[in-house]
Amino acid sequence: MTEPRDHGHDRLTAQLRRAGCVFAEDEARLLRTEAPDDDVLEGWVRRRVAGEPLETIVGWAEFSGHRVVVEPGVFVPRRRTEALVDVARELVRPGAVVVDLCCGSGAIGRAMADVATVYAADVDPAAVACARRNLPPDRVFHGDLFDALPAALRGRVDVVCANTPYVPTAAVASMPREARESEPRATLDGGPDGLDLQRRVATEVTRWLTPTGSLLVETSAAQADAAAAIMQASGLRPRIHHDDERDATVVIGSAQG
Repeated sequence: MTEPRDHGHDRLTAQLRRAGCVFAEDEARLLRTEAPDDDVLEGWVRRRVAGEPLETIVGWAEFSGHRVVVEPGVFVPRRRTEALVDVARELVRPGAVVVDLCCGSGAIGRAMADVATVYAADVDPAAVACARRNLPPDRVFHGDLFDALPAALRGRVDVVCANTPYVPTAAVASMPREARESEPRATLDGGPDGLDLQRRVATEVTRWLTPTGSLLVETSAAQADAAAAIMQASGLRPRIHHDDERDATVVIGSAQG
């Protein structure tokens, strides 16, 4: 006999809640909606209870009004990063060139693609393969930071969005289990103070920006002043944007040409 739908939803919600899922009812509803049959649903629930991110189970994440493909082993886009997208959209003009650096799934690039020409890059082949499902494949490049990009983009980029890892090494162990165990450590660990990659990006970015271009990075509120100082030392004019609703902090470094 088929289990009554309401009872099944309640049972699934309780199961997810026991596993520590904060939004258990919403997750249960999504899993039931997306699963093509009960056998798949049962497997998905086992994976979620074991700690796998919901987004890699169903295969997508809602981000800035778009459904972004997310594959296992790729950094899951966070809703707080929508604050960076909002700032970037304020800076671009028609025909602008935007680079989604350390792109992961390409979520930032996907959100910017309707207002700019987007290029993306990541050092992780799995991330590149995933991003090519969300962006034009010929504009997603594999390599280390700016080394991955076509040389023809030098001096032509209006906005670089760099969602680099910024969790201090010692703090990674205290992150939620699903992040620690399911996402590559390199996408989380930003070095002793969390700012190692931001330093590299800030040092190299000025060769790629237009005279009025900007670098945007996401960071924590506690790291914002240090991130701004890094940009200033690299010749950029920094400012800090806080989004209280999303608990997000974005540091913007503007070229001073």
